[in-house]
Amino acid sequence: MADPGATPRLVVVTGGPGAGKTALLAVAQRRFGAEVSVIPEAAGILFGGGFPRRPTDPGRRAAQRAIFAVQRQLERLATEEARTPIVLCDRGTVDGLAYWPGDAASFWSDVGSTEAIELGRYAAVIHLRTPPPADGYNHANPVRVETAAEAHRIDERIVEAWAHHPRRHVIEESPVFLDKVVRGLAALAEEVRMRPGGGMKTAGSQGGA
Repeated sequence: MADPGATPRLVVVTGGPGAGKTALLAVAQRRFGAEVSVIPEAAGILFGGGFPRRPTDPGRRAAQRAIFAVQRQLERLATEEARTPIVLCDRGTVDGLAYWPGDAASFWSDVGSTEAIELGRYAAVIHLRTPPPADGYNHANPVRVETAAEAHRIDERIVEAWAHHPRRHVIEESPVFLDKVVRGLAALAEEVRMRPGGGMKTAGSQGGA
């Protein structure tokens, strides 16, 4: 459980379509138990609920503004409830840059924020790289509409979007997915050991097991 009065640390798990975020987050919840809670992907909530997904620039901008707003509210809810010391976010607000049909300046102007503000919201970023187009791509998620090549390009843009975050773990693709999950869990374990105030959690600290 979270320490009374402590603000949870927001840790982003990101990556292009098909990178394995959903699988890693599911394993992380079982592995870390009461230490973590998971915020679901805002895009999945919106598109799964019927938000129009139009292949026009106005349509893409509308979708990203909506995703940004929902993401902010999901994070606010998790932070204000403070049920766990670590909140794992299935993507973060900065991911919108990778899907925005314009430059970074127009994105930040449209959502009413800045890169510095949004990067500062997150204690750490775990980036799972998307498999190269020739190495296979999972289409199991019904909300996922990108081709393998498109997914790879989005992943490259996500790399650029989060490039200035000071605490970023990049988990490179592996031919054996389990190896990727193990490396992702190791990066998450490092963040779970960090106290909300920034210090390492020690064996004698109070909190979740």
